Amino acid sequence: MKIAVVGTGYVGLVTGTCFAETGVDVVCIDIDKQKIENLKNGIIPIWEPGLEPMVNRNYEKGRLKFSTNLKEEIQDCDAVFIAVGTPPDEDGSADLKYVLAVAREIGQSMTGYLVAITKSTVPISTSVKVKNAIQEELDKRKSDLEFDVASNPEFLKEGSAVDDFLRPDRIVVGIENERAEKTMKRLYKPFVLNNHPLIFMDIPSAEMTKYAANSMLATKISFMNDIANLCEIVGADITMVRKGIGSDPRIGNKFIYAGAGYGGSCFPKDVKALIRTGKDYGYKLRILQSVEDVNDYQKEVLFHKINKHFNGDLKGRKIALWGLSFKPNTDDMREAPSLVLIEKLIDAGATVKAYDPVSMEETKRRIGDKIEYVSEMYEAAVDADALALVTEWSEFRIPNYKVLSKLLVNKVVFDGRNIYDPIEMKENNFIYYGIGRKMA
Repeated sequence: MKIAVVGTGYVGLVTGTCFAETGVDVVCIDIDKQKIENLKNGIIPIWEPGLEPMVNRNYEKGRLKFSTNLKEEIQDCDAVFIAVGTPPDEDGSADLKYVLAVAREIGQSMTGYLVAITKSTVPISTSVKVKNAIQEELDKRKSDLEFDVASNPEFLKEGSAVDDFLRPDRIVVGIENERAEKTMKRLYKPFVLNNHPLIFMDIPSAEMTKYAANSMLATKISFMNDIANLCEIVGADITMVRKGIGSDPRIGNKFIYAGAGYGGSCFPKDVKALIRTGKDYGYKLRILQSVEDVNDYQKEVLFHKINKHFNGDLKGRKIALWGLSFKPNTDDMREAPSLVLIEKLIDAGATVKAYDPVSMEETKRRIGDKIEYVSEMYEAAVDADALALVTEWSEFRIPNYKVLSKLLVNKVVFDGRNIYDPIEMKENNFIYYGIGRKMA
């Protein structure tokens, strides 16, 4: 079986590589010539655990190819996955120009029956637009070639994407007929043999499933952050509340951790897009609007705590940051809470010295030299007035308090992910601020 995956970003590269791992012949296609050359030479554009050796192994075995030429590579393909970006427009809607450009190129280049599968996260009814775009190009060619469209949304978590793909909770596929279903069943046969659920449904339902899933997870996070802020006011501890409600199987203990707000490539974009879809159809998604509002506020909570501790005077203060990426095990800085904190600290006259295991280059690409980057976690704390933990990388979880106390000018820690024990902090003579927690 041969497939093409158009787009070698986070979704496309993981999708193509993991299918190659199951024995499918895969060609990953991108218009970025340098990115394709880098991939051929084993240079991976994203940091994702386990991905690099899998890419190189399948490339060496010939199951995984990289190309810039869809027209040439589409020959004999059973399916083409569209996995290009859908960045948000100013109104929050998803920009489909890249998706539809690929659809038109498929119509211009295909030579036999295939299934065009939308892997990118797209609004409901996008597959209709994809189908029309392909058909229009076939009509221009006066071609009677047949094709089908399908929706196959991804549910990959950054930091565990390879494992998520190979051992999925579920595989959702939207199709229109049995012919497309047959192709998709063949493609996903290795996963079904391992008892991973393959769920077929109509295409609009598949498109909605992706947005609904991410929006539900974002809702849980914002709900807990909202409750955490109230906990501080009334004297409760969010970590105790989390244990109390998480033991209820109807609620569960996943995604109910309070923190400094969510970020990344999916949650912010997908919540905005679903809110926009509701508006387009004359329906206001009031809960999701509140989810977004709470998250925007939550990204500023650490700054407000720091500013209040120093009595509103941060001019000349040195603040150390541990963690920059929006979550551990990725270098993704999209919508990262650290960027909001950095901007507000600098605007208030503070200087920032930061360390992150993998995302400092990406941060520098985005904001330049507005902050100082250091190569080791304790180096960030040297002569700092305070330490702010923003991303809960494993290496930050058990710090050497004796070393830290000697380096910090003021022994004050702002824990944006609630990974430290307030009592332990007090025993080591630190002033501790968490999210929704009592100070010991």
